Amino acid sequence: MKELRQPIYQWGQTVFVDQDLINDGSYPGCLPDAILVHAGSKGEIVQIGHHEEANLPIYLVEFDGGHVIGCFEEELRSDRSLQQIAGIL
Repeated sequence: MKELRQPIYQWGQTVFVDQDLINDGSYPGCLPDAILVHAGSKGEIVQIGHHEEANLPIYLVEFDGGHVIGCFEEELRSDRSLQQIAGIL
């Protein structure tokens, strides 16, 4: 059995999206290919799940406006990561 990959973000943590999040057809009430959340939008992690086959954490993030969207780690960044990047520059 594969060891579960541990999430890097936690419940209640504030995160930002790095790119526009587009409806892949799985978000009800919105047209496919519609932008659900724009890059740079702030949200809060409200639940953490796990994609079995890919062995990846999936984060349910609630964004301003009430959208709750499942996101992968590569789509998110935190305040902390911004500070670390700024410190390097």
